[in-house]
Amino acid sequence: MKKVSLLGYGTTTEAIAEFLNQKGVDCDIFDDHCKEVKQENKKTFYPSGLFETKDCVIEITSPGIPPSHPMIRKAKNLYSEYDFFFDYFKDKSIWISGTNGKTTTTQMLEFLLQKEGGKSGGNIGYPLAKLAQENPKIWILETSSFTLHYTKKAYPKYYILLPVKEDHIHWHGDFQGYIKDKLSPLLQMQKDGMAFVPVNFQTFEECRQSLATIIYYEDENDLAKNFNFSLKKSIFKPPFLLDAVLAFCMARFFDKNISLESLNAFLLGAHRLQEFLDSFGRLWVDDSKGTNVDATCEAIKRYQDRKIHLILGGDDKGADHKELFTLMQNKNIILYLIGSNAKKLENMAQDFGIESKMCEVMEKAVLMIKSCLQKNEVALLSPAAASLDQFKSYKERGELFQKLALE
Repeated sequence: MKKVSLLGYGTTTEAIAEFLNQKGVDCDIFDDHCKEVKQENKKTFYPSGLFETKDCVIEITSPGIPPSHPMIRKAKNLYSEYDFFFDYFKDKSIWISGTNGKTTTTQMLEFLLQKEGGKSGGNIGYPLAKLAQENPKIWILETSSFTLHYTKKAYPKYYILLPVKEDHIHWHGDFQGYIKDKLSPLLQMQKDGMAFVPVNFQTFEECRQSLATIIYYEDENDLAKNFNFSLKKSIFKPPFLLDAVLAFCMARFFDKNISLESLNAFLLGAHRLQEFLDSFGRLWVDDSKGTNVDATCEAIKRYQDRKIHLILGGDDKGADHKELFTLMQNKNIILYLIGSNAKKLENMAQDFGIESKMCEVMEKAVLMIKSCLQKNEVALLSPAAASLDQFKSYKERGELFQKLALE
């Protein structure tokens, strides 16, 4: 195997380094956090500024590194994680992408296809390098727009594309670039491939040129009608209902006997509209995974019959919040603003006539809500922003929210 350079050192590339070491292949690791050349556990680490291309080198990038990074610009044989492991999962993979619902749909599909040998990985936190060692019969891959941007060789046998809304604008340059990456697998898929795609993309060039069979859908009701089943059999409500229906429809291609009711035993993950009560019986909702405008809009719609105390703010990745503020304008909502875009949100709240309180940090926001929250109201953390300006992850943000609420 050719010598490999790993660009960035995270969950993905760490697993690849271990995989290569087991096969006796040397790899150099270039990372922004590395300040000097060092060796650890048979790996050589270099500062990213020392990266130079060499003949016969394969470069595998950590998906989060943006296209503007000097290492990406220098790379000449750039592979994504998916490209590198394509031979392992060719003809037996399902990719799930979109803006919201990827994780839930992936986990639901794994739940339904366990008996068929399905195993999930990718952006869900289980690296492809570990899947390659296990060699499951079906690879169920939560696939980010970052990974899709760098993937040029690999393609899925089946593709589920959930609705696409504005997200990661800074990384992709603009919304059109984000959409282009989400649709890119369709251009590589073969005649025996099949995809679920939102109907609003039907006229896009990627759809018209694709060799795969594409099933276009408008929403969960549209899918239920086309596949002839009743939504009444599902316990899930929007926004999770669409995730459940897409997972069910895909699973039916592997096992025609799977029923929609079989998903009712599936438990939703943490930090996505996770409800809990404090010692006074008041409702709190942890939607820390609501990292974009569309997710927060869906959360507000779910609780719009109550007064909402909404914690909003963080790293908004250049997103336009007009849709969110338009939705909130005539609803009973008080905003508690935190994070790096708090001032921007405060200005928008004034423009739209929405009551807001500048909190800056989670501790102050929760304390203020505690002082006035009533039993018939809801305290909602749905930031419409990423967490990395103040936290290590959305998980850490959600855990702090729950801890403070229950203290």
